[in-house]
Amino acid sequence: MSKRKQSQGCRPIVRRTFLFLIGIALARVLADYFAIAQNRNNFLTLAGQMWQKSLAFLSKQQSNQTPLPLPKNPVVKIQKNPQTLPNNPIVKAQETTQPNAKNPPAVQSQPQIIRRSANQAKPVQVSSKTVAGASFYLTTIDLADPEIYITIGLANDAALANNSQVTHGDEPFENMVARYRAAVVANGTFFGKDDQKAVLGNMVAAGKFLKYSRWENYGTTLGIKAGNQLEMVTARIEGKPDWSQHWFSLTCGPRLVKQGKVWLSPLSEGFKDSHVLGVGSRTAIGFPASRDKLFLVTFLDSLSLEAEAKVMRAIGCFEAMNLDGGASVGLAHRGQILLPPGRNLTNVLAVYDREYPAPAQLKQSWERFQKGDRPTPDKSVFFD
Repeated sequence: MSKRKQSQGCRPIVRRTFLFLIGIALARVLADYFAIAQNRNNFLTLAGQMWQKSLAFLSKQQSNQTPLPLPKNPVVKIQKNPQTLPNNPIVKAQETTQPNAKNPPAVQSQPQIIRRSANQAKPVQVSSKTVAGASFYLTTIDLADPEIYITIGLANDAALANNSQVTHGDEPFENMVARYRAAVVANGTFFGKDDQKAVLGNMVAAGKFLKYSRWENYGTTLGIKAGNQLEMVTARIEGKPDWSQHWFSLTCGPRLVKQGKVWLSPLSEGFKDSHVLGVGSRTAIGFPASRDKLFLVTFLDSLSLEAEAKVMRAIGCFEAMNLDGGASVGLAHRGQILLPPGRNLTNVLAVYDREYPAPAQLKQSWERFQKGDRPTPDKSVFFD
């Protein structure tokens, strides 16, 4: 055999040996790196952010399709991709439209009582917008409208929310849309991913406690009090809210906007989940300085908490907080599902108007609340 052939025959062996040694060295380096818990958490967070960005890119590519008209009658129709609402051109807000030091939002020193007027009656407004590069559906809930009511719907028509001792399960979003027959149905607050699927945070709907724990001390609470007075309270910063004064109350977070300024302190609120702290699909709710309406924002793009907060501030929110996100993000308008969640849900927000009227018992509970009726947690039901 010639020397040239012998040399060529050795090359594959040398190459394999070299790669094998490199592989062993790399494996040892990775083992040492991932032996540290902080490194593992950093890697998982980075991987999650890259995955969310990939989903956001694919979502943008798929969303460039012909929009479908929204039906006037209640129907349940799941669309595979989010559709742009017809007759609502995309509005792009420049950074210069955001509040700044020269033009700060007005500060409300006293809660404002919003009087309901028949002259205000009109359907819930849902539009498609793009602000600061983020696309979203904006639902405007006018609290001065006597026919608009907001409440919380639970999976399987349960009377109480899931907790650590009792579970009522979860349910497909389309089933909840069909049952509640509201003008708008959207995802609500966080819940556990285990078999118990415990809802996180105290809840009040129609002047009744759906979940209560006297030890509740995390996140941010949006409350509607008598006279449609709105408040937003971050428990570990401002003290616990008085849930017994709420006709409607939802605890979630983190807080995004406080007194017209971007305000982010998720760790101090008790949030540690990388899915909440990183980049992901999001939903948010807030209200302007006038406190006469609510803005429910369902984002079509994955974004960070900071980017979400800047958008909420740009659309005019004086106070705003994050809601459940990720695979829970869902939105239906007039019975048509615009954005289907990727999982079953345990709770949803339901908004009624004159075209999709609220149930009689919801209206009656509002009247009783205005006359002084207040929710009291039943000690035989709610236990710690």
